[in-house]
Amino acid sequence: MADTTPVIEIRNLHKAYGALEVIKGVDITAHKGDVVSLIGSSGSGKSTILRCANLLEDSQQGDILFKGEPVKWKGQGLNRHPSDPQQVLRIRTNLSMVFQQFNLWAHMTILENVMEAPVTVLGRDRAEVEQAARGYLDKVGIGDKADVYPAQMSGGQQQRAAIARALCMEPEALLFDEPTSALDPELEQEVVRVIKDLAGEGRTMMIVTHDMKMAADVSDHAVFLHQGLIEEQGAPDALFGAPKSERLKQFLSSTMAA
Repeated sequence: MADTTPVIEIRNLHKAYGALEVIKGVDITAHKGDVVSLIGSSGSGKSTILRCANLLEDSQQGDILFKGEPVKWKGQGLNRHPSDPQQVLRIRTNLSMVFQQFNLWAHMTILENVMEAPVTVLGRDRAEVEQAARGYLDKVGIGDKADVYPAQMSGGQQQRAAIARALCMEPEALLFDEPTSALDPELEQEVVRVIKDLAGEGRTMMIVTHDMKMAADVSDHAVFLHQGLIEEQGAPDALFGAPKSERLKQFLSSTMAA
């Protein structure tokens, strides 16, 4: 029987910065092979949810489960923090994040950037990691850039290198935080193509994006956030083709017209 345990499960998530509550009770689930897109205007809480899922941000209430295993917490409210550093490392390792800014090490070649975490964090064999890293660079279409430095590459190439770096951790899921918003439209398409290929392979992904076309094309499930709450969610065809809420209709008319 197939394992139906979600890879990522977020239940009743609340996140505040001091008195400002930015996530007000959100439930999101991603099963193995699901591509879940989070959409909404700036400030709706999309990126914060991703950062909470990856434990880069502490949430104040609610449960985060990775493959059925709940994050262990200590403290309450604004003093709540994960209690098990080993668990945090394991979850972060398995939920590889790709950021809006590429965050590549400027003093390392692209190959060294991709190899760094598997070798130093996971302690994997350098020769094996190099072989895998070269394979992932080929996969994202920049195998010929292994020995150059980030500054010598376009933004689209750097973002593809960042995706190869995330893949080289062999994660259970990939988290994309606005992966194309720092790129001009031409370079954006290079990255969208890679993300579509990964979706086609059945990889589990959560994607925060302003690119409605990509969200519609690659997602199994889309979530529209408004002011820290889920306003509407469902299959992309329904969400983009026949939105029910006025807020989503307004949002789509403004973004599609842009």
